[in-house]
Amino acid sequence: MARKKATADFEHSLADLQVLVERLENGELSLEDSLSSFEQGIRLTRECQAALAQAEQKVQLLLERDGELEQVPFDPEPSV
Repeated sequence: MARKKATADFEHSLADLQVLVERLENGELSLEDSLSSFEQGIRLTRECQAALAQAEQKVQLLLERDGELEQVPFDPEPSV
């Protein structure tokens, strides 16, 4: 359950960040609204970075065997 919530939180934060970037790029916000949106974007960016760092730590733990990290080549399209 916690894994689904963390994933949902990350996805939600990322979607919110994308909306903020679009609004800022549009250029129709007032200076005050732009600053507020920028501050919110920084907060969301930090949340996403923290979630990605946590996921990376979990991957490293899963790859660790007998106290040593086992390097596994990354293959984005695993053979079936």
